[in-house]
Formats: sequence, C-alpha cells, structure tokens
Amino acid sequence: MKEFDTICAVSTSVGVGGISIIRLSGPNAVSIIKKIFRDKDGKDITEFINYTLKYGYIHRINSDEILDEVLVSFMKGPKSFTAEDVIEINTHGGAFVTNRILEETIRAGARLAERGEFTKRAFLNGRIDLTQSEAINDIINAETDSSVKAAIYQSKGIISEK
Repeated sequence: MKEFDTICAVSTSVGVGGISIIRLSGPNAVSIIKKIFRDKDGKDITEFINYTLKYGYIHRINSDEILDEVLVSFMKGPKSFTAEDVIEINTHGGAFVTNRILEETIRAGARLAERGEFTKRAFLNGRIDLTQSEAINDIINAETDSSVKAAIYQSKGIISEK
C-alpha cells in the first residue's frame, strides 16, 4: 500500500439513495478535483473557504460533458480526519452515477482506497491512536445501542488517556 499518494472511495453505502459521498484524501486531492469540478460561479477550488460547500458540476477531464450536479467540500489538512487535504463530493445517490464519478477521480490521478485506508492514514498521521482506530470500526459494525455507546466512548480517546 502506498501511504502518501492520493486515495478515493465511496464513503456512503452504494445503492439507491438521495445522496452519495465520494472522498479523496492526500497531497493531490485539490489538483485532482480541479481537473473534474467546475464551480457554478467559476471560482477555483483553492479560493474556497475551509469547511464550506461549493455548488457546481463534475465533468469528464478535458470535456464539457457533465457527469452530475454536486456539492464539493474542502477540508485542509491537518484539520481533517486523515490530517491530509480532504475533498468530499456529494453527488446524487445511485450506483451508476456514483461509480461514474469515482472512475473520473481515478482517471484524474487518485487511487482507489483499500478498506480502512482513510482510518489507517489518520492513525499514521497521528490524528488518532490505535484504540480510536478500533473504535471507528466498532461504530461502523455496531448492532446495539450499548455497542455504539461503548465505541463512541472509546473513539474519544478516553481509554488511551487512562
């Protein structure tokens, strides 16, 4: 696994739904999104204010073909989950359009993330410790209220403090 390239993945469950989120993380996240996103007002993503959404369109690289109408957020590292630059594309849900946009991010230079790789990067970059990393997995796989509560407690770093 390459630790410091730019990765992408669908962050929401793939299927029919109103919204799907595709996440990019790494040193080239901004340059990749610049290749495929056009802000409705024509602004450059580097002009975006951290932690805000921008409305626009995902296009095929070097084309006017619109793949979807989207909202894009930018979280500048180190103040993001992975402690790297993170871009999230909020697209219409549904496997077809989500996969089209994911493929375009890969064509633009990202690599498909391996399972758990965003959390691994957060750990490797010192954003979370090992017990917090395990807690994230526990939250995702929780099936009861008490399981979620215990995992959230652990994710706050309380176990690590003790």
